[in-house]
Amino acid sequence: MAEQRRGATAQVGAQKEQLARRYLESQGLRLVAHNVRCRLGEVDLVMRDAQTLVFVEVRYRRSERFGGAAASIGHRKRGRLIAAAAFFLQRSPIDLPCRFDVVAIGAGNRIEWIQNAFDGAFS
Repeated sequence: MAEQRRGATAQVGAQKEQLARRYLESQGLRLVAHNVRCRLGEVDLVMRDAQTLVFVEVRYRRSERFGGAAASIGHRKRGRLIAAAAFFLQRSPIDLPCRFDVVAIGAGNRIEWIQNAFDGAFS
């Protein structure tokens, strides 16, 4: 039963990442990579916004009850995202400024795009 829930959760996660990708592409960003994983963390989407490399975390919450999707990114998650981004940059050296964005998806697929969510992460 728990395995079925994990499978369903992963499927919903993949659908929300696809929704976020389509939204960002409609805003002019281009996909560079997705699901970049290392032992310390994962970045959902790596996109290019003109001359900026953007590491995107996609968060989905059905309810705003505990602060919503964007509020679910704590200090530990932020550290894991930064580690995965550093891993990506080591393996794919791209000489562009970088930023971290969050695409928070709420009830009814309401999208909130938070640009530069981790201001100064690589400063």
